[in-house]
Amino acid sequence: MSRQSEQVLAEALDLPPIERAEIVEKLLTSFEFSERKTIDELWAQEAESRIDAYERGEISAIPAKEVFEKIEQRKG
Repeated sequence: MSRQSEQVLAEALDLPPIERAEIVEKLLTSFEFSERKTIDELWAQEAESRIDAYERGEISAIPAKEVFEKIEQRKG
């Protein structure tokens, strides 16, 4: 990895979790490949399936604040 890449990575790792996730998403979407549309459709189906299961009471949720606090604790 180049020195510039290492610097960008170090700065990105210092960002809050939501901003890091946004950067990851933008980087991943910058790659164009033939299976991308299929993968996006499958993830959308999975997300809908999980929402439906949550609404039926089959799975529970953890507040995002708690999730991100746990991430930050591991980072520190």
